[in-house]
Amino acid sequence: MHPSASFSAAIRVRIDNHPGSFARLASAIGEAGGLLGAIDLVRVERATKIRDVTVLADDEHHLNAIVEAMRSVQGVEVVNVSDRVFLAHLGGKLEVRPRSPLKTRDDLSMVYTPGVARVSRSIAEDPEKVWNLTIKRNAVAVVSDGTAVLGLGDIGPEGALPVMEGKAVLFKEFAGVDAFPICLDTKDPDEIVRTVQAIAPAFGGINLEDISAPRCFEIERRLRESLEIPVFHDDQHGTAIVVLAALLNALRVVGKRLEDVRIVTTGCGAAGMAVTRTLLHAGARWIVGCDEGGALYRGRTGLNPAKQEYAETTNPDNLQGTADELLEGADVFIGVSVPNAITPEGVRRMAPRAIVFAMANPNPEVDPEAIEGVAEVIATGRSDYPNQINNVLAFPGVFRGALDVRARTIDEGMEVAAARAIAAIISDDELSADYVIPSVFNRSVAPAVAAAVSHAAE
Repeated sequence: MHPSASFSAAIRVRIDNHPGSFARLASAIGEAGGLLGAIDLVRVERATKIRDVTVLADDEHHLNAIVEAMRSVQGVEVVNVSDRVFLAHLGGKLEVRPRSPLKTRDDLSMVYTPGVARVSRSIAEDPEKVWNLTIKRNAVAVVSDGTAVLGLGDIGPEGALPVMEGKAVLFKEFAGVDAFPICLDTKDPDEIVRTVQAIAPAFGGINLEDISAPRCFEIERRLRESLEIPVFHDDQHGTAIVVLAALLNALRVVGKRLEDVRIVTTGCGAAGMAVTRTLLHAGARWIVGCDEGGALYRGRTGLNPAKQEYAETTNPDNLQGTADELLEGADVFIGVSVPNAITPEGVRRMAPRAIVFAMANPNPEVDPEAIEGVAEVIATGRSDYPNQINNVLAFPGVFRGALDVRARTIDEGMEVAAARAIAAIISDDELSADYVIPSVFNRSVAPAVAAAVSHAAE
């Protein structure tokens, strides 16, 4: 495990004003496995000092253990513990701000009544004007029913709201897109489709998020067929774009070609199926997908329609067996499934210069440290290892590009173009086994993706 800001606290302590008092506190934090961050002096009292100490931990249990270790230090009183993550979400992470001034009576009459009536009438007479005279040209609805949120599962629309808010923050920060969280209190695909259709006039695009499979496939398909604005299920297509980008660069590192490599995947839900479709569209020829029952193959019983279709378009040799067994001789493993889906022994049986993308979060399909020196390129979904596969590299730029040219859909050609744009950010001089995908904070990514998507859409 690694200490992370995801489990951090600002802890206010009162410390005896004697030499060595803080050193004892710092030692206790270190012995408990915590990482000491910022140290701020709040005030000095007659016999004590009040300090705010920032501590990073591995998980919630570890953070509590660190606090208890601090309480046990003689001469130290823990006054207050503030979870930094909860503080960041206090009151929500979004707000609405006007773009037009509202300081005078004239401002009011132009922005609202009576002046706004002329704009409304103009749009009613020519609906195309809505793209220039309203927020629609830059607005995306982030829609979820809360049934497949992160690794938490079905936690409901209220539980999903902080995640959708976060998604909206990323849209604005990286691509200047105004995104709005829409959390629906229904799991019925018919109701979800009808609701999104009903709100669509206000938006230039729809980002579906954290809707469980296989319902997400039907919902996306029906919305794409019925709406004339882009509909993009990020858990599917965002993941697929970034995986392809990272794989293109990883193959450059190991000197192999996409059309030649043998790829084994685990996870045949929304992300796994989209990754496979995108890889096939980009030129991959040999992919075997595995779920908890092993390989998906033609003739396997008990598969739902989506998995049956998957089996028909993959596994050219119709192989059977577990993912671990199928890794023998494989060049690439891509995991979008669960922790410990494969073993280090399975990775050791892969072809020389193997590539392993173990993206289950927070615990990957195989421990990256257990296969260090075995696989040549390793990527995960975590920020505390090299090569983080993160959808934020894709979706802001994808929607920026689609909105800029008023695309009616986002197709596989646009997705492959986005992936190639992300991959191209890393030059030959920069490329290495530990750097096959750009940082999420690389500000050149979103504009490059937007340009590629716009060009592919035209």
